[in-house]
Amino acid sequence: MPTAVGVPRETGAGERRVATVPAALQSLTRIGLEVVVERGAGEAAGFLDEAYTAKGARVADRAEVLRCGIVAAVDAAALATEPEGPGQGAVLVGFCSPLTNREAVEGLARRGVSTLSVELMPRITRAQSMDALSSQANLAGYKAVLIAAGMLPKIFPMLTTAAGTVAPARVLVVGAGVAGLQAIATARRLGAIVEAYDVRPAVKEQVESLGAKFVELPLEDTAAEDAGGYAKAQDESFYRRQQETMAKVVAASDVVITTALVPGRKAPVLISADMVAGMAPGSVIVDLAAEQGGNVEVTQPDKVVTAHNVSVVGAVNLPATVPQHASQMYAKNVATFLAHLVKDGAITLDTEDQITRETLVTQRFPRTARRAFSAFSWTIVPGERRRRRVATRSDPARVASSTARSLLPINATSQWD
Repeated sequence: MPTAVGVPRETGAGERRVATVPAALQSLTRIGLEVVVERGAGEAAGFLDEAYTAKGARVADRAEVLRCGIVAAVDAAALATEPEGPGQGAVLVGFCSPLTNREAVEGLARRGVSTLSVELMPRITRAQSMDALSSQANLAGYKAVLIAAGMLPKIFPMLTTAAGTVAPARVLVVGAGVAGLQAIATARRLGAIVEAYDVRPAVKEQVESLGAKFVELPLEDTAAEDAGGYAKAQDESFYRRQQETMAKVVAASDVVITTALVPGRKAPVLISADMVAGMAPGSVIVDLAAEQGGNVEVTQPDKVVTAHNVSVVGAVNLPATVPQHASQMYAKNVATFLAHLVKDGAITLDTEDQITRETLVTQRFPRTARRAFSAFSWTIVPGERRRRRVATRSDPARVASSTARSLLPINATSQWD
């Protein structure tokens, strides 16, 4: 009998994505999996139950879906507190915010669930097609620019007409990670003049290849990234000097998109209230780090704040606002990940494999996975009263956390994504 993979309907506020789509089912059945989808799971994203059954899936109630040997979800952390959630021996795949939601991870460990957190996917070549954080970050960067364009009392492109010439909007993107680069590309396609800043000088070439100007600030940045190319958290004096030197660039911008995250920590404040006050009336800031405190001092998550006649959008879970394509991309990530894990129709958690080892945050008894929560890794063993703390060999700033994810959909594997 084939191993069943259950796909539940997401229940989080505003979450409209689903973990698989009809077009991805063939990839799952090809590796020997039976797909069981909860009734109505894909409706919010535009995928009806009939479309799933036509591609070979079986539609069932929630209880049956969550009893499957493998459960693929978007917000996996939410299942930790569900009474009928995955139990002993189940494998759960999805966003689970391990650095910011320890309670959920510990709850899944106590249940004996093996949890694979897609935010922690290593950035290696063979894992690129499994990188859900990046796929969702692309959509967040795109949507952030559309939100700003819709709110700005100007148009983005330059127009030359009989009524005169309209100057193009000026857009500043802070952070040239996955979300930032997509924001740059989208703003350029809309006709804006785009500038971008990143603490890592190495991304200058990528920024310029998209037609944007790279803003170079006179700051010491020799320790801005680690040996793997990931941005590192800086001290408060660095951020203070950064604010001082960025003030003029921000003031000259009509739109600012911020994307800076430090995994497992509060997002750095890069734009102060005084810098907001220095912008022209009607300007727009979209803060993609809102769920982790925000890069803008006045940001409030999931709200639009008007400060000094400037609109500051605390963006939360933007991929869910384009659920059809977000689900399509996520489904591809999940299907490729499961194809990597499933051998002869059964899932295998080989901790000698880098992809498995780095994404595994809890493992069925008696073994356990170790993951960095702060400066240490916690060994979570179901049934034990005490947790053993061991020093981690990896820099916790390299371990992604989500927001959304989960979500922040922003690619939090580096500070500037």
